[in-house]
Amino acid sequence: MFNFNIEFFGYFAAILTTLAFLPQLIKTLRTKKAEDVSLLTLIMFLTGVFSWIIYGYKISSTPILSANIITFILNLLILIFKITFSKY
Repeated sequence: MFNFNIEFFGYFAAILTTLAFLPQLIKTLRTKKAEDVSLLTLIMFLTGVFSWIIYGYKISSTPILSANIITFILNLLILIFKITFSKY
């Protein structure tokens, strides 16, 4: 009946979860403040995302790998800005 490719859901989830971090990154850049972002949460999240990158690579999953690489970069930027802006 319905013959959906399961990869569609992987890419759909990857796009949504990755783009979810853009508003925080944009807000951090605009306000030059990241006080409300927890340092421990960012570090734990980055560690988890890095683990997803390893997993996605090992199982050769493009949706998992690509989404988590982008998510890692976005959150690493938030972490860098948090550290940078906290020096003001």
